[in-house]
Parts: sequence; structure tokens; C-alpha cells
Amino acid sequence: MAFQLFHFNRARAALLHDTFMATLSFPLSLYLRVGESIQYYPQSLLWNGTIIFAVVCALVFSFSGMYRGIWRYASLNDLMAITRGVTLSILIFLPLMFLMTRLESLPRSAIFINWFVLMALLGGPRFLYRVFKDRRFENVLARDDYSYIPVLLVGAGDAAELFLRDLARDTESPYRVLGMLSDKPSRLGREIHGVAVVGLMDNLEEVVARLKKSGPAPQRLIVTKDDLDGAMIRRLLDQADALGLALARLPRLSDLKGGVSEHLEIKPVAIEDLLGRPQTVLDRPAMKALIKDKPVLVTGAGGTIGSELARQICALGPSRIALLDNSEFQLYSIDLKIATNHPNLPRSTVICDVRDRKRLDEIMAVETPALVFHAAALKHVPMVEANPCEGILTNVIGSRNVANACVKAKAEMMVQVSTDKAVNPTSIMGASKRLAESYCQSLDLSTGVRRMPTQFVTVRFGNVLGSTGSVVPLFQQQLAAGGPLTVTHPDMKRYFMTTREAVELVLQASALAGRETSLLEEGGIFVLDMGEPVRILDLARQIIRLAGMTPDTDVQIEFTGVRPGEKLFEELFHDSEPPVPTKYESILLATPRTVDHEVLLRALNKLEELARAGKTEKALATLAHLVPDYHPAVETETSLPPAQASRS
Repeated sequence: MAFQLFHFNRARAALLHDTFMATLSFPLSLYLRVGESIQYYPQSLLWNGTIIFAVVCALVFSFSGMYRGIWRYASLNDLMAITRGVTLSILIFLPLMFLMTRLESLPRSAIFINWFVLMALLGGPRFLYRVFKDRRFENVLARDDYSYIPVLLVGAGDAAELFLRDLARDTESPYRVLGMLSDKPSRLGREIHGVAVVGLMDNLEEVVARLKKSGPAPQRLIVTKDDLDGAMIRRLLDQADALGLALARLPRLSDLKGGVSEHLEIKPVAIEDLLGRPQTVLDRPAMKALIKDKPVLVTGAGGTIGSELARQICALGPSRIALLDNSEFQLYSIDLKIATNHPNLPRSTVICDVRDRKRLDEIMAVETPALVFHAAALKHVPMVEANPCEGILTNVIGSRNVANACVKAKAEMMVQVSTDKAVNPTSIMGASKRLAESYCQSLDLSTGVRRMPTQFVTVRFGNVLGSTGSVVPLFQQQLAAGGPLTVTHPDMKRYFMTTREAVELVLQASALAGRETSLLEEGGIFVLDMGEPVRILDLARQIIRLAGMTPDTDVQIEFTGVRPGEKLFEELFHDSEPPVPTKYESILLATPRTVDHEVLLRALNKLEELARAGKTEKALATLAHLVPDYHPAVETETSLPPAQASRS
């Protein structure tokens, strides 16, 4: 109630102000038109005209939406509301005066003058009030320039303008913007809110040197441009590091879903920004057509990929979703998120190990999903090397169980999430995922000849930033502990993609498979375009620099040697599976060699028997026979001593 009363009083005060200005505007306009001759005009005209005009304005202003805005944030919308109110008031006033006085003795031009006068009287105080509140001159003048942190903005667009406006309102902000860098030469010398574009992004060193001579030198670079590619971000990071500048960025405008509540928060450049992959143009109508009003089941729903799959699928409007995982805590966590974001979506949580064929069949019979996304897997290479039978049972037999259950439940599609480690595998994890690919391929070929009711789609991609067991969380933990950061080998390279992007493209590929089934007639596998591989050593150095520290000085990097099952680089395509483009640039198609389904099924039954019996050597021999490309990695020693390698 107090807030409502306060709001009412503020609006009433504004209405009283505007009514007073309207009362003043009529005689003032007449005086501007006739000058000293106004003393010879009938007093009745002046009094009646002023009163009538004031009453009309008060009524019109009350119902014209002029008091929805806040004076401090007066903008173009407020100006338009004032324009409508003033124009409508004069249009109503004219016929009223004509009926009363026939407009005798009233110069017609005075009416037009009145429009401009009233616009100035109403708009002027609003914008002066905004300037006063935004600047707070007494505080600005009293503040020492040396208390500011001088910064350069990278980008001269919408986000930069938003930041400068926010900075003008926030008198407690520690930042003083010295200038902006643009990627467009045409913007050199131009200004946004009084801040000039002082140079191009490629000329950072020159701009900093020039600013040092003329005044305070910048201490921080703030990236405001949303679409900078990874190469530019990395170059800025290297240059900032050489110049002793910190690098930060504003949140992307697309991330401000709830608007700007107080102030734009400046945050460090994230490791995802260094990848700088261009935003993929997604066919969201196709993705929605695949998911909408269909029951969906996600295995491994509590994992990194599975949980992101669940979140994005729920946003596409399924009729219900079943979340399946063997981890109670992870299942609880994703269920809580879905319940918060989609409270009206029917869902079920199922604790189940994909190795349990009978349990899976029962779940599929109850849930009857139209779409199944299989993300459950053991994926940590050294751990699977140490527990080979467990890796085989989960990754191979578990995938077979899910696929067979989909056929029994007559699901429309099963999507198998695979990995680049399945190409020329050197690890048990990679070989097991390749065998899972082969099984789904064999079923997909059977589907092509109308023997199976389910379409099988396999999607292959590389490492996901921030996933459980990945290198980035490990580096962050090591950095928080003061280091050192451990890298297995100075030449180790990996493909990286953000979790969000990977899942978006998985859904995109699934929609593509559903629409263009001819693409998979030969057992094809969708492969996501991962861009260029990233050297892990470079990644470690960049993470250290993003924390404001210097590699090999503040934080050491140590080399530990290649772990069991690892190879120095990963591949997305086998030599026998040349990439085939699809209608989407970020999705390619690989068509590898396939195996007869019945032959493979018998072999997997034997492999399961060996793995469950714990006969590791025989199980691995069978795995190697079924995956001819599997060649266990020979342990590779680090080619340089740690101290020397760290400087490479």
C-alpha cells in the first residue's frame, strides 16, 4: 500500500507540474505572437482560454499514459507520449474555443506556437532532471580522477552504448572510459555518449602508447562486442598480457534475458570465449517439430551432456520426459532443475543401470518413448583403462540394451551420443564407443530394409568444455590451489566445444535425420564440426593469464606424461569415411564400414559373457577383433624435461 501511495503521489505531482506548465503556455504563446499588444486583448479571452486549455490538458494528460515512465529514465518513448498528449489537447481545445468565442481575436498562429511552447515546458524539465540525476554534478566534481580505473572498450556498438549509459548513472562505478576500439575504420573519431573511437582493434599497442603520452594509461580492456571470434580474443589476451592490462568482458546482450536490474556486471573472459566459435544458425522449427508433443527418454540424464539434453528438450515442448540415470544425486539434481523451469511438464525419474537389460525393457514398456537420447556412458579414458570390463559392459552392452529396448518399445528414433575417441581408437573407452556405433549402424541398416521400427542416429563429437572429468575443471581446481597446472604432454591436442553448442547440434542432427532419412541409408554417422584442435598447453597458459597471473612465474606448468589409453591428437573421421556435407555447415556425415547385424549380435553376446565373468584378457582380445582399428596406445614419454618443456 505504501508503494502504491508513493507511486500515486509521484504521478500526481507530475500531473500538477504539467497542468501548471499548460496554464503558463497559453498566455506565453499569445505574448510570443503579439508582443506588448497582449495588453489590448480582452481579459475574458485570456482567462477563459487559459482555464479551458489547462482543464483540457489535465484531462488528456491523465489518460494518455504520460506518467508510466520515470523522469530519471526519460527517453524517446516519453517524448512520444508527451507529443501525443500535447497534440490531442490542442485538437480538443480548438473546437471548444470555436464554440465559445468563434476564435475571434485569437491569432491562428498562436495555436501552433503553443504546441512548441508546451512541448518545451513539458519535455525540458524531464530531461534536465535526468541529466541531474545521472551525473550528480556535485559528486562528479568532488571525485578525484585518480580514484578511477581507466579502461578501453573493445567494440563500439549496442553493448558499449549500454555500458556507457549505465556508467553515467552509477556515480560509484570505479571505471573511467578513455576510448573505444572498433573493427570498422569508418567509426574512427566518432563518439558514443561523448566517448570517442580512438583506434582499431588491430592497433591496440599503438593506441595504448598514444594514450600514455596524453594522459592516464588504460589498466583494463573490456570486451563489449558479442561476436568476436576466438582468434581475436586470443590475440587481445596476448597483447593485453604483454602490455600489463587485464582483460574482461560484458555479458552478451543475448544473456540479459531478465533485463538489466542494476548495473552491468563486468566479468573475466571465460575460457569459452577463447574458442570463439561463431554462433551456429540453428533450424529451430525443425528441432521443435522433432520434439513437440512427443514422449522423450534421456539416458545418463544426470551427466554433462544428458542434463543439457534434458534442459533443451524440455524447452521444445515434449508431451512428457523420462530422466534415466544410475546416480541418485545426479538424477535428483536434474529433476529439480526441470521442475523449477518447467513445472507443468509431466516427467518421471528412473534409477536404472543401462547394463540391466530386463529393467530397461520394463521401463521402455511403461514410458513408451517416441524418442530416446542415449548419453549414458563411462568416458574417462584412464579409468576405463583400469576397469576394462566395466567400460565394455556400460558402453557396449548398455548401448546394445538401450537399442534393443527401443526396438521392442517401437520408438521412432534412438540417438546414440558418441565421441571422436571412437576413430582409430587407442583406448578401451574409444574402442567400446566405436563398437556401440557399429551396433547402432547395423540396426539402422536393418531399419532401411523395413526390418526394424526404430531409426538409429549416431552423433559423434569431441571434448566438451567443463564436462565431468575434463581438463578445464581440473585446471581451475589446480589454479585455485595455487598450482601447478599439470599437462600430460606439450604436444597434446584436443577438439573442444561448449556443452550448449554440442547439444544444440545433436538435436539439429537428429531433426535432420528425421527429415532426410536417405542420408543414413548406408549407416552414416553425423559428425559435428569442432573447428580447429586446441593445444592443451596453450589452454593451460590462457587459463592462468585469464586469472591475472603469469605462466611459469606466478603459476608453474608441469608435464606428467601421457596416461594409459591417451594419444596426442584425436580424429573425427576415419580414412575410410570421407566427410559428406549436409544442409547444415556445422554437421557432416561419415559413412564407414558396417557389420552384419546378426553376426555382430552373436559376437556381443560372447563379449558380454566374458566381461561379466571378469575374463579381461579374452574380453579385450574379442574387443580388438571386433574393432580392427583398435590399437592400444604405447606409453609415450614426455620429450622434454618439465622445466624446459614449460618454456616451449
